[in-house]
Amino acid sequence: MSDIKKYTYVIGCDNAAVALKDVLKKFLQDKGVDVEDKGCFSSDDPTNYPTVAKSVCEEIIASDDTKRGLLICGTGIGMAITANKFKGIRAAVGHDSFSAERLILSNDGNVLCFGERVIGPELAKKILGEWITLEFKDGPSTPKVQEIKDIEAVNFE
Repeated sequence: MSDIKKYTYVIGCDNAAVALKDVLKKFLQDKGVDVEDKGCFSSDDPTNYPTVAKSVCEEIIASDDTKRGLLICGTGIGMAITANKFKGIRAAVGHDSFSAERLILSNDGNVLCFGERVIGPELAKKILGEWITLEFKDGPSTPKVQEIKDIEAVNFE
């Protein structure tokens, strides 16, 4: 388990997920977690999810492992795909506790993605509340994560 205040969480969404983003932002803040909100701030905002994912991911990369991300769109899929285009980002959709747990414990993930059209706010809060307590530990998954990083290094030359 990790100290939940160790990380700042950079959060972002597209216009399909403003309501869930706002709920989860408040949830984190109520736990005393630092949150940086990269938008969207309105369901009328035409900003596409790749633009928001880029902003969140660049912030995480620049943080030297002091920030993690939460990206939300209609399904979470587009955000996850976009986030994984950035060197150093390991993102996945985590609509259940086990998947979100494995994102960190098996894959050293740093961006959790949700879909507002897929998951309700109470389940999202439960999963997020568990996720922020987890920390990757050296063990059987370490060689797999290193292999991911090695592949990434070649593909991002």
